[in-house]
Amino acid sequence: KYRGRPPISPEKLAKHSKGLGINLKTKASRIKNKVQIQKLTKKEKIIKRTIKDTARAELLLTEEYGCLEADAGEVTTGFKQKQIVDNVDITSATKHFTLRLDFGPYYVKYTRNGRHLVLGGKKGHVAALDWVTKKLACEMNVMESVHDVCWLHVETMFAVAQKEWVYIYDNEGIELHCMKQMHKVNKLEFLPYHFLLASGSREGYLTWLDVSIGKIVNSYNAKLGNLQTMTQNPSNAVLCVGNSKGVVSMWSPNNKEPLAKMLCHTQAINACAVHPYGTYMATSCPARFVKIWDVRQLTGPVYNYRTHSPVQQLSYSQCGQLAMAMGNIVEVYRPSADEIKPYMRHKADWTVTISSLLIPGSGEANFDALESNPFQTKRQRREAEVKALLDKIQPELITLDSVAITEVDVPSLKDKIEAKKNLLYLKPKDVDFKPRRTKAKGKGGTAKVIKTKKILKDLNRREHIDIVRKADVLSDVKKIEPTRDYGVLNRFVSKSR
Repeated sequence: KYRGRPPISPEKLAKHSKGLGINLKTKASRIKNKVQIQKLTKKEKIIKRTIKDTARAELLLTEEYGCLEADAGEVTTGFKQKQIVDNVDITSATKHFTLRLDFGPYYVKYTRNGRHLVLGGKKGHVAALDWVTKKLACEMNVMESVHDVCWLHVETMFAVAQKEWVYIYDNEGIELHCMKQMHKVNKLEFLPYHFLLASGSREGYLTWLDVSIGKIVNSYNAKLGNLQTMTQNPSNAVLCVGNSKGVVSMWSPNNKEPLAKMLCHTQAINACAVHPYGTYMATSCPARFVKIWDVRQLTGPVYNYRTHSPVQQLSYSQCGQLAMAMGNIVEVYRPSADEIKPYMRHKADWTVTISSLLIPGSGEANFDALESNPFQTKRQRREAEVKALLDKIQPELITLDSVAITEVDVPSLKDKIEAKKNLLYLKPKDVDFKPRRTKAKGKGGTAKVIKTKKILKDLNRREHIDIVRKADVLSDVKKIEPTRDYGVLNRFVSKSR
């Protein structure tokens, strides 16, 4: 049918488009350098080829995103979980379950691949299980209050914030470590790419623990009082902490002052959640307001929604749907082009039950198995752990702008260019040259003496430049030692100003 490769539909190309690109026409473009035009033209061709290859590769994505569509006169919030379970396939139906437990309320966390589940009851009940096969890994009662639970980099270890300290257990319930540096912790967050376990305490302390080497990276008082609301931004690993004044502050282990502050509400922050892509942040307050903020530009609110009752918990799905817990009701909202609308609603007594709900369209249909594989074997898990350790990002790289490290440090670059220029025009030391007087004809003239003196000055200048280059010391550049130790990143610290 086609002589070459089949054409691609404009809709698919528009879906994967990266923008208009650079206009390189001679009359319209400001770029006049032929070499630069050739380089940019080559780059634009590569981008266009990538877009076409990505659009063609959609054929390999066999799964499709689902959603609920209501008939005329109906709304999707009217559908019950039993109706959904009865109309889906057997594999999806097994994902819905309800546990009746008497030690609640419970804190629930899933692993990154969504395969394993850890539960922590307020009255001390802790359990870990494979929720797909419903196989219980361990179950115990720690005999003291539990304030939060969190998986570490693999499903064989998890952390529990108990009454006094943070404890690390394996998947058989054996205590591995007791972290007494983390005292009276309310919230736990694990940063998977940095191997950092972050905690917020009732005394206002923020602590980052490197679990790969067992060392505290940093710990300081945030001066925000009791830290009850804390979450992480998945795109840059910055902690978002809400306080009683309605302010959400963003923290990194490299700075004892917040990187940014946002006044989100006039009352205390009840809950805070960040979109998996790091684009939006949702916050709630006792005044029944839920606001969506643009955390890339620190502006907003993008949406301002008022609920029937105060929202205690917020959570984003992989596809950006927002779940809100209000008393014994959970509502799922689906963002549209202009507003955020209720999508599904479920009611239960959360003090004694834990429910896994089926929300069509909330999960990633075509997941990246190299990033997080829910079907990985024991051998694949070990290999993934070693690879993750080799790709570990240093905590010094946690910044508000995640692409800042790829940019050019303009002041340092200017200093280096100026130093190189000055090196070429170094003034040599005065040469104390006294020519020998000779009576030979044409040997001791004034022109000969000046020429010899100029040759010696040039030689002296070259020798001085060689010495400076070998010693890597510039006479007019002031050396500045780094104010703190950055570990392996010391090589990137500018040694001159």
